[in-house]
Amino acid sequence: MTALTAGITPAGEGIGGVVWNILGQTYKPVASGDSCFAFDALFPPETFVPPHIHTTQDEFIRVLEGRFDLVLDGQPMQATAGDLIRMPMGIMHGIFNKSGAPVRALFWVSPARSLETLFQRIHNVADPAEVVRIASEHEVTFLPPAG
Repeated sequence: MTALTAGITPAGEGIGGVVWNILGQTYKPVASGDSCFAFDALFPPETFVPPHIHTTQDEFIRVLEGRFDLVLDGQPMQATAGDLIRMPMGIMHGIFNKSGAPVRALFWVSPARSLETLFQRIHNVADPAEVVRIASEHEVTFLPPAG
């Protein structure tokens, strides 16, 4: 069991200097333990996370700068700076930056399960199909494209 440790992760840094490149997005872990895992994310314009489901985790996003377009449980939505997005486990969601500007956000999941390990494994993996395959080994199920 890994306990969450007390402390401060300085602004703009990941724990231990860790920075992941995940399909063009930048993720920096800021808190990690069995109970939760949190990471700062920077989504450049036109980047996205396709619709997927976390079967064993609730996920949250606090938008810090910019605007996300979302699909949440099949419904289109938008979230802007200051908004909190709630995505209960088992609910389909997709996250898109269609704003033309970078979006910065704090993401977290509870419980942590193996999401941090997933990010370690898919860091710098350029093939989306391989990312989807690896994600399926970590309780994240990507849905086939619509149409």
